[in-house]
Amino acid sequence: MLNFLIRRLLIFIPMMFVISVGTFGLIQAPPGDYIAHYVARLAFESEGTGQAEIAMLTKRYGLDQPLYVQYFKWAKGMVTWDLGYSFNWRIPVAELIGGRLVNTLVLSLVTILFTWALAFPIGIISAVKQYSFIDYFFTFLSYFGVGTPNFMIALVALYVVFVTWGTTLSGLHSPEYMQEPMSWGKFIDLLKHMWIPMLIIGTDGTAGLSRIVRANMLDELSKPYVEAARARGTPGWKVVLKYPTRVALNPFLSTIGYTLPALFSGTVIVSVVMNLPTLGPMLLEALRTEDLYMAGSLLMILTFLTLVGTLISDLMLAWADPRIRLER
Repeated sequence: MLNFLIRRLLIFIPMMFVISVGTFGLIQAPPGDYIAHYVARLAFESEGTGQAEIAMLTKRYGLDQPLYVQYFKWAKGMVTWDLGYSFNWRIPVAELIGGRLVNTLVLSLVTILFTWALAFPIGIISAVKQYSFIDYFFTFLSYFGVGTPNFMIALVALYVVFVTWGTTLSGLHSPEYMQEPMSWGKFIDLLKHMWIPMLIIGTDGTAGLSRIVRANMLDELSKPYVEAARARGTPGWKVVLKYPTRVALNPFLSTIGYTLPALFSGTVIVSVVMNLPTLGPMLLEALRTEDLYMAGSLLMILTFLTLVGTLISDLMLAWADPRIRLER
């Protein structure tokens, strides 16, 4: 297991380097980013503050040096959490994304736990009660969840709640906490507002994972070792929970690698519809306006979450299923 971990860690750093180079190249490819426009505008100003600021930006970001020098300056800032300056929001990137990063991570964690808590038992029950009313009922719900876009569910929920109770579900904080820095009271308020976005965003994941677990369970329940356990007189639910259920855990563990970044970037429309202060809408705006350092920072955070999730997924799979361990 230790060798398995070491091999995965040795892959982690080169992957971060390669993806960071690609990210920096993609961000630099389109002409006319914010910093270029900003420097061009300052160049038309009179000497003094405008020229002094140009000199500062040129030194800070290496604008008069080759691209590889600019990349290493940017990469060094990423490592030290000096994420540069957002020329769109006129504020340092690290200061801008702090609160939204907490909101995104909390929403992602709560949604993952909600998805797992529902999908796992639904998949097992559907497999054990195959072709029963319960199985057909959960099958209908899963098809509905997969086939209905999350943003459509969000729009319907907003409309129904507003028409019925005259209130809105948008946002993740009460008005008194909107402009406040993160604190324990604001965190508790965040959890109080989290359940509606959790239900909406978790619908698709719950539906898909429950079908995967059902299929895996049906495959395992027909294998000889399950029949042998039943022949020895092992109670029915003990057979199900002790043997095939452990194998059915694999799809849950294997999805950790993409669940975090998927919740980060795949719910942008839901976040826009519900006015959620997460990183998704900010990433969309940064890419649209070609805000170089904002977009680069958010994409690297997405990359880091992907690789960390994949590492955790590999380790948990190796722990749960010895067949996956790459050891002698």
